[in-house]
Amino acid sequence: MTQPVHVGTYVPEEPTQPRDPRFRAMAVSGGLAVVLCAAAVLLPAPYVLETPGPTFNTIGEVNGQPLIRVEGRESFPPSGQLDLTTVFVSGGPNGAVNILDTFRAWADPSANVLPEQLVYPEGTTSTDVQEQNAVAMTSSQESAVAAALAHEDIDFTEELSVARLAPDAAADGILREGDILRSVDGQQIRNITTLRSALNDAEGAPAALSIVRDGAPMDVSVTPRESSEGDYQLGIMLASTFDFPFDVTIQLDNVGGPSAGTMFALGIIDTLTEGDLTGGRHFAGTGTIDSVGAVGPIGGIAQKLVGARAGGAEFFLAPAANCDEVTGNIPDGLTVVRVETLDDAVDAVETLGAGGDAAGLPAC
Repeated sequence: MTQPVHVGTYVPEEPTQPRDPRFRAMAVSGGLAVVLCAAAVLLPAPYVLETPGPTFNTIGEVNGQPLIRVEGRESFPPSGQLDLTTVFVSGGPNGAVNILDTFRAWADPSANVLPEQLVYPEGTTSTDVQEQNAVAMTSSQESAVAAALAHEDIDFTEELSVARLAPDAAADGILREGDILRSVDGQQIRNITTLRSALNDAEGAPAALSIVRDGAPMDVSVTPRESSEGDYQLGIMLASTFDFPFDVTIQLDNVGGPSAGTMFALGIIDTLTEGDLTGGRHFAGTGTIDSVGAVGPIGGIAQKLVGARAGGAEFFLAPAANCDEVTGNIPDGLTVVRVETLDDAVDAVETLGAGGDAAGLPAC
């Protein structure tokens, strides 16, 4: 009768045959594969990955609270959806990605893989990225409020100041960071359009600027330079400070950057006006906005198109300057409308919300 073998009991082994050399080669190959797989999982790759992110309804709620809240003026809770779109960005200062992640992204048509050095300057930290995104988001929200109020003919004030001078700027040595611009050639500077128009109308002639520096008014003269686009510039970056007649609060955490400006502005307009701008339909979109309602280009639009359709959007508002990236990347079932201004965006939403035909609207 065969006896059971207990732990710790010695059992003589059967005589072994000489091991096939192929077995050793297979074992070495298997071990190498394990090492390579471990490297793919553990070793960082110098790439940034962009993938579709979530959408947020600007006329809806986030965590049980309205995303846009107006205080100090009558507002009208709208229905329908005006979704801002986002992109998940991983890699670089956001946390390293590995080789396996990168290969997966290359194989995913909805993802974008970029060399890290093309996206972030050397030495950029996660704190730098968060701070830049937070500043851009705050500026975007303020510009969206200004653009929406301007569209509704609601008065507010905007003060322009010098944020930074470009290298070898026309205004170098004349204007300084922090200077407040009051007038150009005797005309009050109400917004960036006022300044641009005055410089271009003068066709390069010296511009007489009234400014305030350290609390003291003074007059200076700057001769603008013609850019490659044919307009005249002082070579300065401007910051805006607004004074609005009532409060508009936008509540949205963990989303940064300036690209939601156009959708914020649409949401504010729909909240300030009676009735539903959308007609109850589902819109999504993207685009920066300035205080005079110009819609600017953004990054990651191919991923935003996918995210918008995954979120259920029927229509997508795309900045005109992004149309070359839109072409060939439109998901089935999504209609894209090209917009250059906030007026374009409002017209598109009103037309489609009322059951109008998208064929009559600009497309990419």
